[in-house]
Amino acid sequence: MSQWLHAGLVEAGLPAILIETRHVKAALKAMTVKTDRNDARGMAQLMRMGWFRAVHVKAPMVQEIRALLTARKLLVAKLRDVESSLRGILRGFGLKVGAISKGKFEARIRGLVAGQAMLERIAEPLLRARAALRAEYASLHGELLKAVRADEVCRRLMTIPGVGAVVAMTFKAAVDQPERFARSKAVGAHFGLTPKKYQSGEIDRTGRISKVGDAMVRTALFEAANVMLTRAVRCSRLKAWALRVASRQGMKKAKVALARKLAVVMHRMWVDGTSFRWGEASMKAA
Repeated sequence: MSQWLHAGLVEAGLPAILIETRHVKAALKAMTVKTDRNDARGMAQLMRMGWFRAVHVKAPMVQEIRALLTARKLLVAKLRDVESSLRGILRGFGLKVGAISKGKFEARIRGLVAGQAMLERIAEPLLRARAALRAEYASLHGELLKAVRADEVCRRLMTIPGVGAVVAMTFKAAVDQPERFARSKAVGAHFGLTPKKYQSGEIDRTGRISKVGDAMVRTALFEAANVMLTRAVRCSRLKAWALRVASRQGMKKAKVALARKLAVVMHRMWVDGTSFRWGEASMKAA
């Protein structure tokens, strides 16, 4: 409820700052006795010393878009759960659904359970639940597409191969204000797409990506990178660079590296007001 409380305090004319919870947790870990009073005292000390990092508060409209994206993602997950459960139940009776399109899934299930009374009674409510989830998902997805069509920034970001409506809106809602990043290169680190670093004395270790920040954006960027590398027909200098990385370090690392580059390029396009450039200029932006 932090964002709601912050809005109420600001509206009341009181100074309010949201602080990074991970930093507070690390600072308060040294206390042997944890109580609400001690937590409040510790946070007050952090504020007095200036040992905190303020968190960006998104605009109410952006919070609504985030809620729409979250609800849509939830319906997708539940729809996948229902379909997987149906497949698992039938497999126990030797009935394999196999690869089937979404439109023919229901007919395939009904055909497999036909003549088996108990399986028919089990499959019927699950199919009704699936149909209801699909209808509600279509409704939310339509709302998302409507918002993307009315957003000039999202339409511009969609000129990048592999970046669709969902990826563009997810990125835009997470960044909210591009000017809060002094450099475009910081966007990749903000979403946890840069390696972790541990250096102490003679130890200097570079780990995997940090995975800090918004997981939804990180997933969307990875999916966009996957589409660009595996499905996009027209080649760009950005894709050519990722393919060279893949030849040296493997496709998985190349997709992660390309996801970070996409975050940088998308931010720069947003700031400059330009569309995606397929040639040498796109590589300079990265």
